[in-house]
Amino acid sequence: MNIIQPLKGLPRTVQPLRGFRDFLPAEATKRKWLRDKLATICESWGFAPLETPTLEPLEIFAGAIGEDEKLFFKFKDQGDRDVALRYDQTVPTCRVIAQYQNELTFPFKRYQIQTAFRAEKPQKGRYREFIQVDADIFGVKTPDADAECIALSLDIYKQLGFKRALVRINSRALFKDMPYEAIVSIDKIKKIGDDDVVEEMVKKGIELSKAKEYLSYVKNLKPNEEIVFILKYLKNYGFPDDWHAFDSTIARSFSYSMGPIWEVEIPEAGYNMSVLGGERYDGLVEKLAGKDIGGTGFGLGFDRTLEACESMNLIPTLSVAGQVLVTVFNSDMLPQSQQIAKQLREGGIYTDLYPTTDKLEKQLKFADKTGIPYAIIQGPDEMKRNVVQLKKLATKTQEELTIDQVIEKLSSN
Repeated sequence: MNIIQPLKGLPRTVQPLRGFRDFLPAEATKRKWLRDKLATICESWGFAPLETPTLEPLEIFAGAIGEDEKLFFKFKDQGDRDVALRYDQTVPTCRVIAQYQNELTFPFKRYQIQTAFRAEKPQKGRYREFIQVDADIFGVKTPDADAECIALSLDIYKQLGFKRALVRINSRALFKDMPYEAIVSIDKIKKIGDDDVVEEMVKKGIELSKAKEYLSYVKNLKPNEEIVFILKYLKNYGFPDDWHAFDSTIARSFSYSMGPIWEVEIPEAGYNMSVLGGERYDGLVEKLAGKDIGGTGFGLGFDRTLEACESMNLIPTLSVAGQVLVTVFNSDMLPQSQQIAKQLREGGIYTDLYPTTDKLEKQLKFADKTGIPYAIIQGPDEMKRNVVQLKKLATKTQEELTIDQVIEKLSSN
């Protein structure tokens, strides 16, 4: 991702905090494209939008996440209450389920696209403020809901244009006799390898022989009934066999994970790391709601997904300022240019009106530089004949059209 870096030597007061980012229009436009695309896909699968506050009571996160609680942004507010910035979206949504359980219709399917905050050590691909995309189903305790969420996981990457995505599936039910400390270590196996996984378990107080036993056990696991069901479910949706697989080493480090767990990779983009992860978390919902409702779903890594889209040239050419620039021929014709812009906007065309009377050449250069594909030019002669010149910047060609014809042409594009 081509994020513009601030000039060196600037005082800290004009730079964002470490781990936080600014996005100039070109980058922000790409991010908006992906957000809109993800929202459309989720809604096409029957998932409704949901938003929760940026700040939550610390107590709803405490004891729910696992060893990553050290990454909370937490503090006391002016009312001397312990609060935390949204660490993830699963826990706040479980709070919503608890609060509105008598008002919601179950099964309840929701998606959420909001920022999350983690006190990570900033590095490539890891930031302290980032967008997270979640989709979940509440009120269904059978693996049908897990399978549907996993199918959506794959369809997202299919609809984004990737030729292949791979979901690796396991179940935390297969780890039921294993301590959480061992599960967290095993979850790192792809990053650090077998020997370091064993070493890490030993550092956490697990005997060496037991650590080796846990690793051997995991590597020899076979799919249980729910995983067999999910794999068949995905096949019935038409996903090819090489898009889904059982992987006994997928562990997921969240303490609330239970039942089916999964992670998505994009091998063709060189992403053999997870870009999306999901799990069932009935216990977390019950803890907050006081009722055994059931919940399952996933969180999608927005930045990694956007980077993968860029690396595979899947992002369309995007203008930061609309489809067409209406130029201003001279100061006397400004009112006419305003009327043209108004008509185009009323016709559903994203339109920028040049904000002053500069030379036409400068106005066209502005359109080209900001990625606006078309420019409207109308001088006194065109005004008399009730037409405009529609100029295509990429080819430097133009044609004479009425405003209605311009709207029809740009709408079809």
